[in-house]
Amino acid sequence: MSNNVLVVAEMRESVLKKICFEMIGEGKRIADKLGGAVEAVVLGHEVGDEIAPLAHYGAEKTYLADDPALANYTAEGYTNVLARLIKETEPILVLTGATTQGKDLAPRLAARLAVGLASDCTGFEVQDGELLVTRPIYAGKAIATIREETTPYMATVRPNIFAAPEPDTSRAAQVEKVPADAGSIRAKVIEMIQEAGERIELTEADIVVSGGRGLKGPENFALIEALAQVLGAAVGASRAAVDAGWKDHSYQVGQTGKVVTPTLYIACGISGAIQHLAGMKTSRYIMAINKDSDAPIFKVADYGIVGDLFKVVPVLTEELKKMRAEG
Repeated sequence: MSNNVLVVAEMRESVLKKICFEMIGEGKRIADKLGGAVEAVVLGHEVGDEIAPLAHYGAEKTYLADDPALANYTAEGYTNVLARLIKETEPILVLTGATTQGKDLAPRLAARLAVGLASDCTGFEVQDGELLVTRPIYAGKAIATIREETTPYMATVRPNIFAAPEPDTSRAAQVEKVPADAGSIRAKVIEMIQEAGERIELTEADIVVSGGRGLKGPENFALIEALAQVLGAAVGASRAAVDAGWKDHSYQVGQTGKVVTPTLYIACGISGAIQHLAGMKTSRYIMAINKDSDAPIFKVADYGIVGDLFKVVPVLTEELKKMRAEG
């Protein structure tokens, strides 16, 4: 078995997701300590120069499986191709993003390879030649340190936790084409329907503005969206707002929604139930706006405004607009 780290690079509409570069940066740090190299693998169809940035961010080699059957993600097809590649290349560690796709793919792949899997990881360390992994447990109330007993080690990585390295565009992509036999696929993608308009992906956003029950109705999410637009932020929602039908489940931040780790998280009218905190507690900075000074959200907030969000948010939005206009 080699000491190389293999990053499963995820693409959406021929664009590499940000988490790919974060995993390459962290994978290289781990590989350097183990005396190996970081490599990447891409699955898709008619893939071209879109994968060049993988080399720019540090991947020594990119394996490419290109086939019409891999144009759209399917758990069976991707698992068949990746399991074969991993057995042949024998990496010490396989990293997958803790995205919707990654959370579906990684457990299937681990089961196929009969190895363990550490999910939603936030830290890696090499001690005496062994890899130790840290991840939140019990809705973020504790941090577990894990030593996997089987190899290759497998882990899904929480987005926005690790900083992507500075790209070096002079690095040329070393691409090796690999067999892309997806095998028998029992479930196939018939059609993909895009949501109207462009929306920043919650799990990859640097800034997230979320609204909760304090908004009192779906029409008042316009306040959140206006603030998010000024900041170039993604819009999120608490479980209470989603359960009330004010926003689609794809907006939900929390234990049963999406886990986000932005640089700045702004919670508007959100009390801070444990379920919600589990989805945003690891944000670098948290700002809370709530009229209840005893709301649990203030216990984790770096900055807090005790006040009526219907008064605070519009003023905040206007002041930010003025700052942008002034340059």
